[in-house]
Amino acid sequence: MRVTNAPMYRKYSAAVNDVHSNLNKAMNKISSGAAYEAAADNPLAYYQGKKMDHQFLDTEAKLELMGDVKNRIYQQELGAREVQSLLTKAKTLDVEYILNGTNNIKPTTVETIRSSLIQKQQSAVNTLNAQYENFYIYGGNDLSTSPFAMDADGKTLTFNHKFPGDTAVTTIKMTMKQQADGTYGFDVSDADLELIRKAMTERGYVDIGYGTIDEPSTLLDTFTGGFNVMTGVNADTAKTMSPADLRKALNNSSVGLMAQAIAVTDSYLDNEDLGTFTKDLSQVMDNMTLAEHKVSSIYSDLGNKYSLIETTETRLKSLEDGLKEEYKDKLGADPYEAIMEMFSYQFSYTASLQLSSKIMESSLFNFIN
Repeated sequence: MRVTNAPMYRKYSAAVNDVHSNLNKAMNKISSGAAYEAAADNPLAYYQGKKMDHQFLDTEAKLELMGDVKNRIYQQELGAREVQSLLTKAKTLDVEYILNGTNNIKPTTVETIRSSLIQKQQSAVNTLNAQYENFYIYGGNDLSTSPFAMDADGKTLTFNHKFPGDTAVTTIKMTMKQQADGTYGFDVSDADLELIRKAMTERGYVDIGYGTIDEPSTLLDTFTGGFNVMTGVNADTAKTMSPADLRKALNNSSVGLMAQAIAVTDSYLDNEDLGTFTKDLSQVMDNMTLAEHKVSSIYSDLGNKYSLIETTETRLKSLEDGLKEEYKDKLGADPYEAIMEMFSYQFSYTASLQLSSKIMESSLFNFIN
C-alpha cells in the first residue's frame, strides 16, 4: 500500500500560518501601541476608541486652526493700538501745539504742523491696510483687496471692497469738505453709507472650540473691519445706526478728525480769521478725545478675544492630553505584555520552521510495505 504525506503538509502549513499571523499581530501591538486591530477583537473597546479618535482629530484640527486665528487677532489688536496712538499724537503734538497763540502766527509753523498731521494720517491708513499671510486683516470678507487709500492732500479717503457675491470691487470716495453750516465732514451719499454699513457688519465666525456651531453668533468672530477700527463702532452697533449717526461716526473717526484738522488748517492758511480757526480746531481736539475712547473700546474687545483664544487653546490642549491618556488606558497595549507575547510567538514560529525540516526528511519509501 502507498501512503502520501500531503494531509500532514496541509495541516502543518495551516498551523505555521496561524502562528505567523499571531506573531505579526504581536509586532503590530508594539509598533502601534494599540491593543486591538479590529472590532471583532473587542467590540466595545474598539468602538469607544473610534469615538475617541474622532474627538481627538477634531481637537487637533481646532488647535491647528487656533494658531492662525490667534496671530490674526493679535495683528488686529496691534493695529488698533497703533491707530489709537497715532490719533493721540495728532491731538497732543499737532493740534494742541498749533492752538497755542504763539505757535499759529507764522504760516511756516502752521504748514509744518499740517505736514505732520498728513504723515500721521497716512500712517493710520497704512496700518488699516496691514496684511497677515498675504491677506488684509481689516478687509472683512474681502481678504485680497487693499481696503483704503488716502490722497496726498489728506482730504479724500477711498474705500475698496469686494462684497460677497460680487465680481467687481466696489470703490467709494469720501472727501472732507466744509458743509453749509460751517462744519467739516465727509461728502458721502446715503447709498455709499449703506455699503459702508454693510462692510462694517460682515462677520467671520470660526469654530475653535468656543460656542456651538449650531448657533453661529456664539462662535468667535474673527472679522474686524477697517471702518470699525477707524470709528470705534463694532458690528452690532453699526447694524442699528441711522445714516445720520453713521455719517457722524465717520466724520469723527480717527482718520476723519485728522482730515478735519488738515482742512481747518488749509482754510486758515487761505486767510481765514484766527478766531474761526481756533474755534474749529478746538472742536476737532475735543472730538479727538472722544474718538480715543471709542478706538480704545475696539482695542479692548480685540484684547478680550485674544484672551479668550488663549483660554480655549489651554482647554483644548488639556483635552488633547486627556484623550491620549484615556486612549492608552482603554485601547493601549501593555508594552511589556506585548513584548513577551511577541517573543512567545517568535519562538513558536522558529520551532515550526525547524519542524518543517524534519517532515521533509520523511520519504514516501518509508511508508511502502
